[in-house]
Parts: sequence; C-alpha cells; structure tokens
Amino acid sequence: MRRTILLLLSLFLLPIAASAAELKLASWNIAWLTLRSAELPRDQPPRAAADLERLKRYAQRLDADILALQEVDGPEAAALVLDPGAYAFFFPDEADLQRTGFAVRRGLRVRQNPDLAGLDLRPRARFSLRRGTDITVETAAGPLRLLSIHLIAGCREAPLGAGEACESLDRQAEILAGWVAARQAEGTAFAILGDFNRAMAGPEDALLRRLTAAGPLTRVTEGVSDPCWTGGRGGRRFIDQILLGGPARRWLVPGSLRVMVYEERDPRFRDRLSDHCPLSVRLGARAP
Repeated sequence: MRRTILLLLSLFLLPIAASAAELKLASWNIAWLTLRSAELPRDQPPRAAADLERLKRYAQRLDADILALQEVDGPEAAALVLDPGAYAFFFPDEADLQRTGFAVRRGLRVRQNPDLAGLDLRPRARFSLRRGTDITVETAAGPLRLLSIHLIAGCREAPLGAGEACESLDRQAEILAGWVAARQAEGTAFAILGDFNRAMAGPEDALLRRLTAAGPLTRVTEGVSDPCWTGGRGGRRFIDQILLGGPARRWLVPGSLRVMVYEERDPRFRDRLSDHCPLSVRLGARAP
C-alpha cells in the first residue's frame, strides 16, 4: 500500500519537476534605452515616464530567466525597465549608448567572459558597431555559454561583401563563426541571441551558412514569420534571432518559441516602446 501511495505521489510530481527544469531564454532590443537623453540622435525622442512604465509591465510579463539585451546603455538604463532586485546585469566594457548585455535572474550562477570585442569594427565612432557580451550560466545539465550581439545594419538581404555595410557584416560573420567553432570544439552548450539585422530567408542565407559551417545550429525562428508591429498579420522575416548550438539544440522545448507583441497599435509607439518585440524559447535545463 505504501509503495502504491509513493508511486502515485511521484506521478503527480512529474509535471512539476519537468516544469522546474525549464529555463526561459529571451532576447529583446529595447531601442535606445539610455539615461543620456542629450546624446540621442535628433530623430529619436526621449522616453516619458509613462513609456518606461509600459516597458516595465512588458518585462514583467516576459518573465525571462535569461534576457539578452540590445541597445541598452548599461546597468542603470536596464534598471529603468527590469527590476535590479530580481536580475543581475552584465554589459561589455564600452561606453556606447547601444550596448548589448544580459539580465540574468538572481540565484543563477553566472560568469562573465571577455567581450567579443572584434565585432565592434569601428570602436572610435560616435555610434560604434557594438561588442558582443559573453557569459556562461551554470545549469543542472552543464554550462550554457551565451553571446548577446547586435550586428551592423544595412545588409538585410544583399550578398555578404556587396557594398560597405555588407562588407562589414562579412567581417562580423567571420568573427562570429570563429566563436561558434571554439564552442563546438569545447563541446559546450551555447546560444547566440540578438539583433542580427539580417532577414534570413532560410538555411541558405549567406550569414547563416557561414555560421553553420563552423558548427551545427538550430535557428528557433525557422519557418515562422515575425508578427511584431504587423497588426497580427505576420509575414515579415525575423532580424532578431536565437541560434542554439552544441547540446543546447537538444535542450530546446519543442513549440516553445514566443513573440511578445505589444498591445499598442498606434505606430507612434514604435519609438516610445521599441521597434523590436521580445522573443523567447524554453530550454530543458535550469541551474540548481
């Protein structure tokens, strides 16, 4: 009888244990989130307090365990939207307004690795090309190496090397491929998250081919259109991506891709919130 009761209890606990083992991984370009309003471009209005409150509510709804950030001007700016009591912030060693970074739920064990500084091909420019932020999160299934990136704009679809922007993207692709190859050689689980500024049409995209040549990758948005600011119609190709490599490809929870679409429909909110929507997936691994 006792054995039967224990068996029934274990069956009831299985769904809870499975849920507790999951880790929500997200990426969000929050578009010019900074306290240095005087340094914003002339066509970029500073956010009002009401806009920040809206963003806070979306961040709470997103409820990510690990959030890759783009266009966020450091920890103080991140704290405008994300609760610093709930998240630890990690940013690269640079002073650009549009930095990449991470917000990681407190309680998870994290190590910050050296910046992927090579991605910033123009470090002395007023608005540089942005370093990659590199961290390792310890999970129950092993270390998870994560890279938050924001690649150069201006080469959404053209061949790599065709014009100045695409030449720069070609150089960034080579640097990223080197990072992928190093992780592949280590055998560690890894992911690249962020704003690729590239409308990948599929596996034959030149940038994606360059990266997958360095190691097999799972693009979580494959076969899905981006519903952000389309009025629910979709049809656009994602430029924000989450690429999983190594054992992390097996950790992906099938069907877990989500895009948080803003409730606001007025196009003027694109500047007041962000022209990018957060995307997230769940992985079957959580730090103890």
